[in-house]
Amino acid sequence: PTKKTPDKSGIDESSLENPDLGPFLLKLARDTIASGDNPNKALDYAIRASKSFERCSGPGLELAMSLHVLAAIYSSLGRFEEAVPVLERSIDVTDDALAKFSGCMQLGDTYSMMGRLDRSIRCYESGLRIQIEALGDSDPRVAETCRYLAEAHVQAMQLDEAENLCKRTLDIHKEHSAPASLEEAADRRLMALVCEAKGDYESALEHLVLSSMSMIANGQENEVAAIDVGIGNIYLSLGRFDEAIFAYQKALTVFKSTKGESHPSVALVFIRLADLYHKTGKLRESKSYCENALRIYAKPVPGTTSEEIASGLTEVSAIYESLDEIEEALRLLEKAVKLLEDTPGNRSTIAGIEAQMGVMLYMVGRYGDARISFENAVAKLRASGESKSAFFGIVLNQMGLASVQLYRIDEAIELFEEARKILEQECGPCHLETLGVYSNLAATYDAIGRVEDAIEILEYILKMREEKLGTANPDVDDEKKRLAELLKEAGRTRNRKGKSLEKLLDARSAKKESAKRWSTFGFRT
Repeated sequence: PTKKTPDKSGIDESSLENPDLGPFLLKLARDTIASGDNPNKALDYAIRASKSFERCSGPGLELAMSLHVLAAIYSSLGRFEEAVPVLERSIDVTDDALAKFSGCMQLGDTYSMMGRLDRSIRCYESGLRIQIEALGDSDPRVAETCRYLAEAHVQAMQLDEAENLCKRTLDIHKEHSAPASLEEAADRRLMALVCEAKGDYESALEHLVLSSMSMIANGQENEVAAIDVGIGNIYLSLGRFDEAIFAYQKALTVFKSTKGESHPSVALVFIRLADLYHKTGKLRESKSYCENALRIYAKPVPGTTSEEIASGLTEVSAIYESLDEIEEALRLLEKAVKLLEDTPGNRSTIAGIEAQMGVMLYMVGRYGDARISFENAVAKLRASGESKSAFFGIVLNQMGLASVQLYRIDEAIELFEEARKILEQECGPCHLETLGVYSNLAATYDAIGRVEDAIEILEYILKMREEKLGTANPDVDDEKKRLAELLKEAGRTRNRKGKSLEKLLDARSAKKESAKRWSTFGFRT
């Protein structure tokens, strides 16, 4: 290999020729990490060990293992960019399948911590291929890797890929594990999450019930309670409110007795109950449960992470938004952002919160602030490698609407056009989200005098909406009227601030669209 391990220790090169030095320094590095002492000292040992192995034994398993340790220390110091080339080299320097597999998975984890989920998934896929070649495709260790990869696909909202991997994992565990095993229970919980995200609530409920039975058989009381929360969520989605309350209350009783009254798990159940009572019109009870959850987050018990609190505040904020308490909802989101460190691994989460803040700011007419929030979210999503996702396309569309309100029409067109390309790729040209962007783009084209382009888009939208919604739908009527006006005025000299732009600037219409679109993509969940 042409790459060399970077030398940052300023050591005496001649001392590295001793073949006993590499193993000794590697042990020192590991012991220093385990003791929690000076991590920079551990880094120095690991660099010297890697260089010694490189000098004495050359490419091989020992060098690969030392590079794995070196990369782990870089990551623990937050120096992910330096860990990446070290791990890439560790994969290159050995033919040992297990070492290559470990290098791929560690590289995937590093990219995940950097917020680069796309690259992370590619690394996990490479690791899985190496593992299957070495062990066969039905080994239980392959099942664990499949589940790990499935979780990454769920995080990226690549649900079909996640579902296929979950099925594969279940098949392997059924073959090698006893009935109602903990492994099968974990597989079914993940499969339930995928089914719920796809809207297949009955299948999700079936997997959760089977998972719960396995956990009961294995005496996992807290895990059963966590599954009960998931079952309550499914019942809530199905409108089976009494059954949802029963599931939540079961979980609440267990969490309070085993974890304490102020544990974040208790706060999470309070939030679920608040959401349920809001959906059933019991607003006083809903707000009371929100306040109970906020009291727990205000005085978190030891061990509660800032990510847990931020996630809870975000969910409570969504309920306050539904109660039309927008200022309180915004305050909670601002607090959530402050709790999260702006590290690469948190960028996607912060971007989601900032996008939600942008929607709320837009709804109350603070268009300048909304645009800034969307702009911050867009920058973080680009940096995280998520600039091709459907969610990114929706954020661009929302930012475009804010730009229109500020009469920054050229900027809005650029945003709508980029959103169109992404949503065409991710959702297809006939999807309602894509058609919504087409409609916005047609209005802005009309506003700057590109009438023929606007007419072409509106004709396509009208055709698609008639096919999907029927000719009597109000949305179809609106598109017909807009198209008729453009066709009538085509070729005439007129004030280009026409009715299409006025419609696009209609705040009430935008509010409705914003709420609908975010809800469609499950943003608040």
